[in-house]
Amino acid sequence: MIKTVQIHATEFPNAGEALQYVDASGVGRAIRCDEKYLVVDEAELRRIETEGVPFALLSDHAMPNGSFRIMTVPVND
Repeated sequence: MIKTVQIHATEFPNAGEALQYVDASGVGRAIRCDEKYLVVDEAELRRIETEGVPFALLSDHAMPNGSFRIMTVPVND
């Protein structure tokens, strides 16, 4: 049986915009879940992790040349 878990989040069209929102607002964490880019608060992040929902944390990674790459860290994968 497949379990459905509702996630309370703000959706963005891409990872860059989700990360920009987090940087500008200082609130929440950017994740990718079910082919969507979302920003969730810390409590929601802990809840979906506990529920076993597979997702990836998103973060900016500074490269040696000064550019940035988006890095993903799988959770519950």
